[in-house]
Amino acid sequence: MLSPREAIRALPYYHPPLAGREGLRLDFNENTVGCSPRVLKRLRQITSDDLARYPERQAAEEKLANFMGVATDELLLTNGVDEAIHLLCQTYLSPGDEAMIVVPTYSMYRIYMMATGAQVKEIPSGQNFQFPATDLQKSITARTKLIALANPNNPTGTLIAQEQLLQIASSAPSAAVLVDEAYFEFCGQTALGLLEDCPNLFVARTFSKAYGLAGLRLGALVGHCDQMAAVRLVCSPYNVNAIALACITVAIQDAEYVQEYVSEVLHGRGRLEQFLQERNILFWPSHANFVLFRVGYSKADSAAFAENMRRQGILVRDRSSDYGCEGCVRITLGTRAHTNRLLDALGPALKEAAMQGAALR
Repeated sequence: MLSPREAIRALPYYHPPLAGREGLRLDFNENTVGCSPRVLKRLRQITSDDLARYPERQAAEEKLANFMGVATDELLLTNGVDEAIHLLCQTYLSPGDEAMIVVPTYSMYRIYMMATGAQVKEIPSGQNFQFPATDLQKSITARTKLIALANPNNPTGTLIAQEQLLQIASSAPSAAVLVDEAYFEFCGQTALGLLEDCPNLFVARTFSKAYGLAGLRLGALVGHCDQMAAVRLVCSPYNVNAIALACITVAIQDAEYVQEYVSEVLHGRGRLEQFLQERNILFWPSHANFVLFRVGYSKADSAAFAENMRRQGILVRDRSSDYGCEGCVRITLGTRAHTNRLLDALGPALKEAAMQGAALR
């Protein structure tokens, strides 16, 4: 009788609540106004002939590599950062190997790692979600073959210092170390400068957040040319579709659009954090396009808050199921107009759910 591998049968089911998302979408860290008008113009120029051909990513990779300041053979375009994670797991993990993550973090790291049959070590964050550099380094063994780190982290928005990343990569020379920079545009810190000294380091970027291209599923993985040659062996030659390839070169050319949107987000992030601070709501200062804060101390509290906000036409993400995030929600920031609407709804939602007092520092 046909049966999936044991590792697959043991996988947790990850089902993001995407259905029925009516309202202002501040729940999935997407761009709240969409992509550059230049990208839309390019989309309208797509022809039937473009769709009839197999996609060729080399030209787009060359332009993106130049944009990021890396060599073409150091960069691979991927079907979102998810594929980049999946490819690293397929390239470096075997059954019985160890892979490491710091929790709480992006759920798909663990799932892709487990699918290979590897053992996943979860290193708990420190107090106030501080990065546990010492604990992580002490946990590295000869069996450690992959370490995945989101920087800034999701859902906390916390940032890992460059020197800590360098120490980790140096402490695990036989392991691939992924630095997932999905929220790079909102913090400006990158590990790309460490690649020359760390041949086991990889950096991932996405165009789903600041660029507003989540629907096209487009990401990039950067690493040492020798390691990237190995990753390419397990990658489909047609992994990125023709529409995404046509749009990416236009998207990176419209730097002004992205910079303006990022500026709006950073302004909103500051306003939201000030709003929470003035009301003694526990939150964690963020380096991304979202803020995590506590509205209570149970799943029921955070679920009730999210439902209150939904009734006001604003979607937020309940993160109570994540390690250390009991009673917490995560809210994405967008334009100033969207931040105004968010703050107008936030106070009444806290009061209606009778949670403001429970969330005191």
